[in-house]
Amino acid sequence: MLKLAISGKGGVGKTPLSSLLARIYASKGHNVLAIDANPDANFGAALGIPWEDIEKITPIAEMNALIEERTGAKPGTSAPFFKLNPKVDDIPDRFSIEKNGVKLLMMGTVDTGGAGCICPESTLLKALLSHLILRREDTVILDMDAGVEHLARGTVRAVDAFIVVVEPGQRSVQTAKSVKKLAADLGVKTTYVVGNKVNGPEDEEFVRKNLPDFEVLGFISADPLVREADFKGMSPYDTAPNAVAEVTKIVNRLEEIQGAGNGKENS
Repeated sequence: MLKLAISGKGGVGKTPLSSLLARIYASKGHNVLAIDANPDANFGAALGIPWEDIEKITPIAEMNALIEERTGAKPGTSAPFFKLNPKVDDIPDRFSIEKNGVKLLMMGTVDTGGAGCICPESTLLKALLSHLILRREDTVILDMDAGVEHLARGTVRAVDAFIVVVEPGQRSVQTAKSVKKLAADLGVKTTYVVGNKVNGPEDEEFVRKNLPDFEVLGFISADPLVREADFKGMSPYDTAPNAVAEVTKIVNRLEEIQGAGNGKENS
């Protein structure tokens, strides 16, 4: 089962792509686990989960009683001792919500307040992500921000594809380069790119020209139906057939690369 991490600058369209990937893999018969590790936390709506159901979900990072139970330390404290390998294998099934063949798990974020990342909350999140990527028999779609702090070195190296979403523009391109460097520092040899919000061949050429060291999986057109889905709190999978077709091509390209054994070996 594939483990995909989706990253990029804020506003480039990570969540719509993540949701389309999740729904497409579910339609192909995969057991899909969608992980919302993005501070914006909009993955659920993009999957087609009603807002009233999303509002009932407490992100894992905010489950203080669970964190204390599993790590032995209260969240928000700098306890000198706590468990670095807490039990997490039951969390995905206990605290996820399922819709359209996709299970959603909301991770939440940790406000370290300048105290660094060695705290009970981040320890539990990292242990949970390691379990999801290294041990779960699911296709995992991880919607994250432009950082890789959620991922420990051994975990990130086990990700099958690290995909950076870019739009035609220098800020997006520079973020992609930064993500690639951060990922490479953790042992990721290949970072793929998906160009989003493109308006024709000139935009595609811009992405390829400015990111020559990246494998480009494909492009997604600027589509008003995707934006409309966001306005209505719906899934673009149900409203934007052209986007579904374009992302299906990206899935096929990714499977072609993975099938050739190049997913973790190209640089």
